Order: sequence, then C-alpha cells, then structure tokens
Amino acid sequence: MTTGNAPCLTGETCTIGALLTEIRRRLLAAGVESADQEALWLVEHALGLSGVALIVDGRRMLSGREVATVQKAVARRVGREPLQYILGTQEFCGLEFEVNPSVLIPRPETELLVRETIRRLPRRRGAVLVDVGTGSGCLAVTLARSVPQGRTLAIDLSDRALETAKRNARRHGVESAITWLEGDLLAPLAGRGLEGTVTAILSNPPYIQASDWPTLQPEVRFEPRTALIAGLRGTELHERLLDEAVPFLMPGGLLVLELGRGQSAALRRKVGTMPAYKPADIVSDDAGIDRVLIVERAG
Repeated sequence: MTTGNAPCLTGETCTIGALLTEIRRRLLAAGVESADQEALWLVEHALGLSGVALIVDGRRMLSGREVATVQKAVARRVGREPLQYILGTQEFCGLEFEVNPSVLIPRPETELLVRETIRRLPRRRGAVLVDVGTGSGCLAVTLARSVPQGRTLAIDLSDRALETAKRNARRHGVESAITWLEGDLLAPLAGRGLEGTVTAILSNPPYIQASDWPTLQPEVRFEPRTALIAGLRGTELHERLLDEAVPFLMPGGLLVLELGRGQSAALRRKVGTMPAYKPADIVSDDAGIDRVLIVERAG
C-alpha cells in the first residue's frame, strides 16, 4: 500500500490526494504548465468522478486497478499527447465535440469564423454554407444549428475525419441537415448545380510553413500534419481557395478564411489582383493577431 508522499505506482493502492500529488509532479517534470488543473481533469476523466469529489474525498483509498487506469492516461499526457485527445472532447462555440488524432483540435480563435460569417451573411433563409476541411465538423455543426433556414455542406479529404464530423453532427441533432462530401477543397462541389449560388464558404485551412514543423509544440505534432502544413509559404491553400471559390459564390457571397501570423498582407495583395472580389477585410483575434480574411464576391 502506498500512503503519504510516496509515489503511487501502477497496481498499488493509493489515496486520491497522494495520486493527485504524484500526477502534478510528473506533469510538471514533463513541461506541462497547467499541471494542477490537468491532474484533476485526468483523474476525473479516468475514474468518472467530479472535480469536487476528488477534492472533498482526498483521503479516499483507490484500488490498484483504479490507480493503473489513471496512470495509463497520465502516461499519455506525460508523453505530451494533447489533453483533448485523452479526454476525447473539446468545447467550441458552447458545444462539446469529439476529437481524436484524425482531426484538428478546435481552437477558440476559429470561433471568429462562425461569428463573422453569421454577422455578415447577406441572407439567412435559403443560405448555402460550405465548410471546407471540416475536420471535427465544429464549423459545419455550429452553422447548421445557427442557420437552420439554410443548407450546409461539409467537405474533407479524410474519410476518418468525415466519420468523426458525422458523429458530432449526430450528437447535436444536425447530421441529416448537412451534406457530407469527400474530396480536395472545393472539387466536390462541381456538378452539383451550385455555381453562383453559395452564400458563404468558410475554412480553417492548413497555414503552417513546412519548415516550421520541427519547431511546433509537442502537442501540436500529435495532430494530423495534413491539417496543419500548407507548403513552403503557408498560404498555398488560401490562394487555391480564393481561385476555386469564384465560380461558386453568389454576388455578395463571402469567403471567410482563418490565417496564420504574418499572412494577411500577402493575401490582401492577392485579393487586390482579383477583380472577382471586393477589397479584403481582416479581423484580428483577442491577441491582436490578424486571424480572419473576409472577401466578398463582386457583381
């Protein structure tokens, strides 16, 4: 039996308090900054207990099997696997989404895409909304719930990502309200009679330069590389979307794209060379970084 400040080893009995202390120590040693909070979340998830119960029942003795279950989850986090993959969920726009290594973990700044699109929609009833690179489906699901009078289409190159997105849509009651398409960027829209009818196209495309991959945080490198790395410049996918969106957007239709740091100026110049669009608008995130590019179809 392990008590006091001795390590809680897999297969040994241990109190909740001692286990939490041991987990915090391991997480800090692994470079996890929010070790106190994450220790609670990991034990809460592994044992199905509330955070309050963990604090109140700190002297409760756990079985060897319970300790082993917790330590298995902790080992993944010590290896710097994202906490969201271990817990299996991430919140986005007030909704909970399943996440796994086949999809990008939704970020708070991506909520700007939804907020700005809904705020600027030229119309809601009958709106045709397209989410390109849907991943977990967070954009498509949120749009389908926020604009029920419209039609939402979700595209992804990965069939595994689409299956995850469909489960998330089912969880939130909008699976049948979304058309699911597999393919590269806007290619799956061809032949569907959508030319000149799309109200808004949204995307959080890959925007990291290939040379930056080794410098990314360990957690980020657990996420699908194809959802992160764009190419040598980082703007390759944005440029393709600007070109491919032209025939599909209605006059006044919107193309709304998430950006990486330092990319807004080059993309604004690109838009300036395209008579199909009005001048670009840039929206900054809470950190003051240019985060969203919004262009309107001219005509």
